[in-house]
Amino acid sequence: MPLSSPVNRQLLHARNITCLGFYRDDGLWGIEGRLTDKKDYSFENENRGQVDAGEPVHDMWLRVTLNDNLLITNVEASTDASPYTICPDITKNFSRLKGITIGPGWRKAIKNKVGGIHGCTHLVELLGPIATTAYQTIFSEKAQILKKAKSSESKTKTVAGEERNKPRLLNTCHAFNESSSVVKKRWPNFYKLK
Repeated sequence: MPLSSPVNRQLLHARNITCLGFYRDDGLWGIEGRLTDKKDYSFENENRGQVDAGEPVHDMWLRVTLNDNLLITNVEASTDASPYTICPDITKNFSRLKGITIGPGWRKAIKNKVGGIHGCTHLVELLGPIATTAYQTIFSEKAQILKKAKSSESKTKTVAGEERNKPRLLNTCHAFNESSSVVKKRWPNFYKLK
């Protein structure tokens, strides 16, 4: 376990977020996310009656379809469990995300389309891990395709634009800092000495 040993404690709440990335037969990408919240004890809920220990308080799904450029072409949302009977009514609003791109301005676009009373806090929260799963899925697969294409080309040729365009990930985290050893090795033309 990477963390230090905890003091004695009792589990009260568990939130699980699972995101899966798929390449679809139609050439698009599908990212599916699920959020569940469960209590380790039973409690009364005004809309549902008793919610038993281990039964989901929240059980919510999102499926986002994207093209190669992270443009959203379709969104499907579902709420299977929630504390209030009206919660599932808002899922249809998530189709408002069609036509926006995951990238700069993503959080602002989400807030404009499904923020506050126009959405669900939990489904909006799920969009963060969905976005990072989309990046991991799409760019990892594209990198594999590029790698295969490179190995089949002559070693002296380069893929058009490979070293001219600033990498999207540059300066997005510690590892991709323009002065890091990772950038020096991966994108030497964009490496900057501290």
